[in-house]
Amino acid sequence: MVDADNNNDSKPEADINGDDPNISRESAGQAEEHDHLLHEKTPHRGIYLLPNLFTTGAMFAGFYAILAGMDGKFEAAAIAIFVAMIFDGLDGTVARMTHTSSEFGVQYDSLSDMVSFGVAPAVVAFSWILNEVGRIGWAAAFIYASCAALRLARFNTQVDIVDKRYFIGLASPTAAALVAGMVWSGLEIEYTTEFALIAAVITAFSGLMMVSGFRYHSLKSVDLKGRVPFVVIFSVVMALIIVTIDPPRILFFLALAYVLSAPLVWGWRKVRPA
Repeated sequence: MVDADNNNDSKPEADINGDDPNISRESAGQAEEHDHLLHEKTPHRGIYLLPNLFTTGAMFAGFYAILAGMDGKFEAAAIAIFVAMIFDGLDGTVARMTHTSSEFGVQYDSLSDMVSFGVAPAVVAFSWILNEVGRIGWAAAFIYASCAALRLARFNTQVDIVDKRYFIGLASPTAAALVAGMVWSGLEIEYTTEFALIAAVITAFSGLMMVSGFRYHSLKSVDLKGRVPFVVIFSVVMALIIVTIDPPRILFFLALAYVLSAPLVWGWRKVRPA
């Protein structure tokens, strides 16, 4: 009897409590190994510098356009929006050519676009003349800004499933070019209520085109690294010369032609006999 009691007393305390020390040590080892694997799978990554520098430049130009518009410097504000367009075009081009595209870059570019091509044109247009027609003016400015946000959100959700050759809806930089060109070319026109109403219609129209279902041709499919005929280079040079003749009006009418191209093509296909 004494030996039986001694044998019972010699059992590990873990057995009495129902816990096995070997299992506990094994579980702890598995937990450490799991934590180590998670650490290996989620390394701390940096961001690509070059394309994001251009994105930052675009956002800076858009931010400057907002400040200049609020300060009454409408020509400088309009030019700043066009400068933001140049930087915005370069960041994507550089990212594709140097293979430095990233999810961070996509999201950062969208936020930059919202500042430069969503908020800035709306604020500049309202400070310029839309405020002359009261609620109609701020409604047109808000339609533009909200449509730009919706356009960018839709683009981000469809970026991997849509045809790269086309934009679904007007791209926000082109809409901004239309509004900025209108402001820049309209500085010498006498301000009247009728003119302010026309500006409000153009602003709201450009915003609605961003959320439309019209397909606009994209330049992303252009191969900048490949060889091109001499006539292409000559055409680019001639286009730049033409723009320098009267930048405000020529840029405005170029943007207007592009904005109207998709609806006109759609209408032509509808009325054209099969």
